[in-house]
Amino acid sequence: MSQTITLIPGDGIGPEIAEVVKTCVAALGIDIDWDIQHAGGAMIEKENTPLPDRVLDSIRQNRIALKGPVETPVGRGFRSVNVKLRQDLDLYACVRPCKYYEGIQSRITNPESIDLIIVRENTEDLYAGIEFMDSCGEEAPFLKFLKEQKGIELGCDTGISIKPISISGSERIVTFAFEYAKKHGRKKVTAIDKANIMKFSDGLFMRAAEAVSQKYPAFIYEHKLVDNMCMQLVQYPEKYDVLVLPNLYGDIISDLAAGIIGGLGVAPGANIGNDYAVFEATHGSAPDIAGQNKVNPTGILLSTVLMLKYMGLSDASGHMEQAIAAVIREGKRVTADLKKADSPHPPVGTREMGDAIVEKINSL
Repeated sequence: MSQTITLIPGDGIGPEIAEVVKTCVAALGIDIDWDIQHAGGAMIEKENTPLPDRVLDSIRQNRIALKGPVETPVGRGFRSVNVKLRQDLDLYACVRPCKYYEGIQSRITNPESIDLIIVRENTEDLYAGIEFMDSCGEEAPFLKFLKEQKGIELGCDTGISIKPISISGSERIVTFAFEYAKKHGRKKVTAIDKANIMKFSDGLFMRAAEAVSQKYPAFIYEHKLVDNMCMQLVQYPEKYDVLVLPNLYGDIISDLAAGIIGGLGVAPGANIGNDYAVFEATHGSAPDIAGQNKVNPTGILLSTVLMLKYMGLSDASGHMEQAIAAVIREGKRVTADLKKADSPHPPVGTREMGDAIVEKINSL
């Protein structure tokens, strides 16, 4: 019986890697009906929005989506397609595995020991988008309130962002992290924040995490400050297992962790809620190489592996991951960014690397 899944190819190199996904999934023998929905920068001119309502409607109907990279104007206009998807669908948990695959170049010593899961709260914190900008020479009621009620005086040219972190949101994401650890055989959960400085927001997250951890005595639990955690991940990444963080820190730490395993090109991502799940490539749309058959498809393929596992297709998920790992390990038919400097084999294109993975799937 076929299952319909929303597929958002995205901008730039998105359509190219989406085609590789379709080819690899077909090789697994899985009957998926792809509901193609276009979103991103290219839709602004056509539909006056990068995220048309039809895209959200499709995801609500199909409940699962796979998304390529989408463009969002920087510093102006529409805030973010990704943020709006997470907020409108209540995809409160961003899951970013950071696992090293043999054959990928890493600057870390013994990278084969790296196998992290980053669980990031997706709906609160500074990314909630509650911002103010008062203009000089005009009445500034918010700045007036801060001065009169809190004794805080800021210049009229100050931009302000509010950082909401709730007990319920914090408990929900930390519970998700422990449940994920339990389901996937993990042993340790580390909560990360900056509670020594932001005592009412990050302090709340810290206390909520500690309270939830008491319900999971079988797991090692620890608390780390985010600045120290950045250093720890560079020096001792093998010491960590499941990390759970508020939104902004989770975004930063996710990219740092991707860097130590080879970059965003090999880092998958998932956004999961109680009702819906969106799996996505975590890298950008790379418009400078769009249509040139150069992009590495690993990120979105590993996101597809996560999606298949989420769907309960563990065998198919395992076969696809093994095939991807084998092609990368051999290094004979990989894109330029994955090719080792001393390799005698020339790099191949996006489609050709996809074909190599399909052959490995068939051999399994």
